[in-house]
Amino acid sequence: MSAEIIHVDNLTFCYNGMEVISDISLSIKQGDYLGIAGSNGSGKSTLIKNILGILQPVKGTVTIFGQQLPSFNQWQRIGYLPQRINALSHHFPGTVSEIVQLGIRKADQDDVKNSLTLMGVAHLSKNLIGELSYGEQQRVMLARALIRKPDLLIFDEPTTALDPETRDIFYSLTDKMNRNGATVVLVTHDTGIIGKYARNLLYLDKKVIFCGTFEDFCASPDMTGFFGLNSQHMICHQHDETGNNI
Repeated sequence: MSAEIIHVDNLTFCYNGMEVISDISLSIKQGDYLGIAGSNGSGKSTLIKNILGILQPVKGTVTIFGQQLPSFNQWQRIGYLPQRINALSHHFPGTVSEIVQLGIRKADQDDVKNSLTLMGVAHLSKNLIGELSYGEQQRVMLARALIRKPDLLIFDEPTTALDPETRDIFYSLTDKMNRNGATVVLVTHDTGIIGKYARNLLYLDKKVIFCGTFEDFCASPDMTGFFGLNSQHMICHQHDETGNNI
């Protein structure tokens, strides 16, 4: 039986007295690939920030790798890319290659080169990170998260600044790492794509609308009633290239 990586119990977070997420409970086991979806303002990023201790809930608990969040200290086991990275100053004193290796004791240069190549920024390895565009910085940060080969990867809308080709490469890489044992949690608007890779789906609208396998989601009459048949099929990727249901 797979070990539990993350356990969230009755988590509630408020902003200015308003509940942003309410009574969220979920369990993520070793080797899971969980896609977190929901409309804008549904609480997806807020949930991730509460799990990682960036925000403090008003109610509920989070356990990571068997440790209560307040005492958790194994952050090297987690690779995290936030929804928005702050644009770095043009004079930030670090090259692309140095940023990717930051915090790694003995980085294999072939791994560095391969990660940058896969993200399409190998030709920028000697450039200062601050000289890059936002999209290029995003690719570098993805390469940095992937090269660490952490036990748990958490990505919050990681593909928003990526072109379609790089987006497909990224999804394929996360799929490969998951098959090699990494647990992946990915917040996304790409509901028609993520079902090709993630086995589990958490759909939020400030509270849990659905949490389970994509197979169960696609077969659920309740979810058909909630989303409508066409939207459910799109999330399940049950459509052909013309968008017709199959």
